[in-house]
Amino acid sequence: MFELSNDPHRRYNPLLGEWVLVSPHRAKRPWQGQNEAEDTSSNQPYDETCYLCPGNMRINGEQNEEYHTTYVFANDFAALKPNTPFGEQHDGLFTSQSVQGESHVICFSPDHSKSMAQLSENEIVAVINTWQDLLEKLSVKYPWVQIFENKGAVMGCSNPHPHGQVWAQSQVPSLALRTGKQLLQYYAKEQRALLLDYAEQELARDERVVCTNKDWVVVVPYWAAWPFETLLLPRFPVQHLHNLTVQQSNSLAAILSQITIKYDNLFNTSFPYSMGWHGQVFDGEEHPEWTLHGHFYPPLLRSATVKKFMVGYEMLGEPQRDITPEQAAALLKNQSSTHYRMAREMR
Repeated sequence: MFELSNDPHRRYNPLLGEWVLVSPHRAKRPWQGQNEAEDTSSNQPYDETCYLCPGNMRINGEQNEEYHTTYVFANDFAALKPNTPFGEQHDGLFTSQSVQGESHVICFSPDHSKSMAQLSENEIVAVINTWQDLLEKLSVKYPWVQIFENKGAVMGCSNPHPHGQVWAQSQVPSLALRTGKQLLQYYAKEQRALLLDYAEQELARDERVVCTNKDWVVVVPYWAAWPFETLLLPRFPVQHLHNLTVQQSNSLAAILSQITIKYDNLFNTSFPYSMGWHGQVFDGEEHPEWTLHGHFYPPLLRSATVKKFMVGYEMLGEPQRDITPEQAAALLKNQSSTHYRMAREMR
């Protein structure tokens, strides 16, 4: 008998219109590949050599404020510039277009040692409020505003001080366009938002739910490609972060605290990931097909030192994973809601 938990199979990702190969039997193979360095994140609240700590000088010679909550500044090495000249070229198969935009850095806290998993819920609310303020400001000028965080050196983060970024640009990026087309196709057929339906179905099955509260649910999506990938979904209609009520922002802070603590507790390490938010395009139109959602893409596979690589078949064929999403969800769900470092201090 064919079993999803044991046999190779493919799962469809309705957000991108692509398939993911799942090979659960491969999880038993011995690992002889690369091992990453153990977590050596600082326990000190201030680092005089850090470009992001309060009062310190950044690489461009500007000095940070003596900030006490979140702190925002224009990225010193911005990938996008607001004054790029307009222009495009079409020459056979050679097409290009200029892009305008802005890049901002958000320091989550003045404390150099605290990732989001170690912030209080009130401190996470301050991060959410900062995201919301930047969205309101930038969405007036740009059709797409991308909020994201790269956490950990293994994800290419160049500075260990807990921070994220916000990029706004004059064109909607490729993945957002693909997602928008998939959501619109589903809405045209069902007259309902795909992700609201998906959240309801996941809650009803309770096979991949990691944590939930009155307003939000975190699941390992049925089509997850990364080993411990999660999807953060609202349980109510909402198109973007700055549309949340105060209560919904508070409950979002609570579930962000839960999922990031569970990540850290899984391997007793400051769990690396790339995370970010997708919401509706800012084009002046109504978009009932869109539902705000957050993605967490962590690379770790078997331990704090063994990560998943997207190579070979993944680059040439389609995404592939070994442990099933159901197994990953169970492992995350069973983690304590108390951060492992705090648990150590309490002993």
